[in-house]
Amino acid sequence: MKIGCPKEIKPQEFRVGMTPHAAREAVAHGHDVLIETNAGVGAGFADADYIAAGARIIPTAEEIFAAAEMIVKVKEPQAAERKRLREGQVLFTYLHLAPDPDQTRDLLASGATCIAYETVTDRMGGLPLLAPMSEVAGKLAPQVGAWTLQKANGGRGVLLGGVPGVAPAKVVVIGGGVVGTHAAKVAAGMGADVTVLDRSIPRLRYLDDVFGRDFKTVYASAGNTAELVADADMVIGAVLIPGAAAPKLVTRAQLSTMKPGAAIVDVAIDQGGCFETSRATTHQDPIYEIDGILHYCVANMPGAVARTSTLALGNATMPFMLALADKGWRKACAEDPHLLNGLNVHAGKLTYGAVGVALNLPVIEAKAALAA
Repeated sequence: MKIGCPKEIKPQEFRVGMTPHAAREAVAHGHDVLIETNAGVGAGFADADYIAAGARIIPTAEEIFAAAEMIVKVKEPQAAERKRLREGQVLFTYLHLAPDPDQTRDLLASGATCIAYETVTDRMGGLPLLAPMSEVAGKLAPQVGAWTLQKANGGRGVLLGGVPGVAPAKVVVIGGGVVGTHAAKVAAGMGADVTVLDRSIPRLRYLDDVFGRDFKTVYASAGNTAELVADADMVIGAVLIPGAAAPKLVTRAQLSTMKPGAAIVDVAIDQGGCFETSRATTHQDPIYEIDGILHYCVANMPGAVARTSTLALGNATMPFMLALADKGWRKACAEDPHLLNGLNVHAGKLTYGAVGVALNLPVIEAKAALAA
C-alpha cells in the first residue's frame, strides 16, 4: 500500500503523523511510505531520518494526497486538505467530528473512508489512541493553568503551590479519567490543593485508594460542582464522552460566582468544550477573558510538546496503521471490532452514532458499511 503522511497545517501544530520508526516498520512490511518535505521537522525528525528508514520524501501535500491510498495524520484535515481527499482513500487521524459540522459535511462529500483515532477502543473499553494524548494534555493542564494565573497574563497572581505561611491555590478537576488523573497528579505535585470531581463511584473509589494522600475526590453532583468551582483558583475541564460533544458542566452564570482572575483550562475543547463559555484558541493566542475569568482553550495542547507527543502517539497508532496497510481497511476492521469502532465515515455515510446524534445526521452501522 502507498501510505502518505503530509505535514500538519493546523496553526502551531508541530506533531507529525508518522515517526521514522513507524515508516521503517511499514517499509519492512512491504509498503511504500511517502512523507512530505519537512513534515517531521517540528517534532525533531529530519527528512534524512525518513530516508534512512526507507521512506520517500515528496515535495508537496498535493502530491501526497494524489498518490497515497491511505493518509496518516495527527489533527483533523483542514479545509484545504479535505478537498484533496477522494473516494476509496483511507484517512487515519484524529477527527473530533461531533462539534464540527463543516468537517463532517466535507468528509461525507469526499467519499473517503475515515477512521478516527479517538473512537478506536480496546478490550477494556479504553481508548488506546486517545490515551497518550490525554496523558500529555492532562500533564500540561496545570502547567498552562499556572502560567495563566500569573498576574502579567491577567490572572489572580496566585502561585499554585503557595509558600510557607501562604495557602496553595485551589484546583478543581472535573472528570477523573485519563486527563483528569494526570492533571490532578501534576497539580498536586506542584503543591496545589486539588479536588477531583467524577460521577463514577467506582472511579472515585479507585482514585481515593491510589491517590488519597495526594488529592481529594468528590461526587460530581451539580451542587458540589457549583460550590467547588466558586471557590477554585483554577478549574480544569477533563470530561470526555467518546466521539460525542462534551457536556456543558459550568454555565456562564456560574462565572460570576468565581474569584476574579481565576483560570479555566478546557482540555475537552476538541470535542466542543465542557464550559458554556469555551471557544477554541491557539498556542499563539491561547487565553481570553469573559466576566473576569481567564479561559485557556487551546485545541491541540499536546502540539506544544511535539516530540514527546509524536513519539507517544506513534507508539500507539503503529499496530493499527500496519493492520490497515497489510490487510486493507475492510479486512482489518472485520477482524478487529475495536478498530471498526474507529470508523466514522465511509463512502458518503456517517457510521458513528454519537456524531449523528450531535449533528442530527442519519447514521448507518459500521458493520453495514463493511458489508456494503
